Amino acid sequence: MTDTAAEAVLLGAGPAPDPGDPGPLPVGRADAVVFAVADAERAARRYCAALGLRCTAYAGPETGVPETVSYVLAAPGTRIVLTSPVRPTGPGGRGGWGGRGPADRRDRSGDGVLDVAVSVPDVYYAYDYAVDRGALSLVEPHETRDAYGSAVLATIVVPGGSRHTLVDRAGYAGPYLPGYAPHPGF
Repeated sequence: MTDTAAEAVLLGAGPAPDPGDPGPLPVGRADAVVFAVADAERAARRYCAALGLRCTAYAGPETGVPETVSYVLAAPGTRIVLTSPVRPTGPGGRGGWGGRGPADRRDRSGDGVLDVAVSVPDVYYAYDYAVDRGALSLVEPHETRDAYGSAVLATIVVPGGSRHTLVDRAGYAGPYLPGYAPHPGF
């Protein structure tokens, strides 16, 4: 992997720290890699068959997420989310992600990584830490909940354009995040 400005922001690398600086951002592991794809269900079936992943959760219109369809695939230590827009977007419609959603990503580059979600112990702190050091705010920290509990999320864009969702799921026991339902698999 090459050094990027994103790594410096997320990993706290760079110039010598200021004595008043709290130190590097406490980052856990990657929570999920989210891919924008043309057909999430078809892609999920292929990933499961080819890579031996299990489909563990689903979100879409049936679960209260009207703009996208997403499948969560898992293996030990790995979580991949495949997402696609429910309907093609036109002028003014971008899937609710401010021009950084699955349709926009696909329009620019084809299928590929949309977001790298990162597990952090405190989303509010991690968000402030990253934004203070040059990350752009896409979605401010907020709590989301369903019958399984609550999760805290925020989304930033680091220099270079990579999107990262900061995730604290300490209070959540569901299949992935609020809005996702368990999936029986393919």
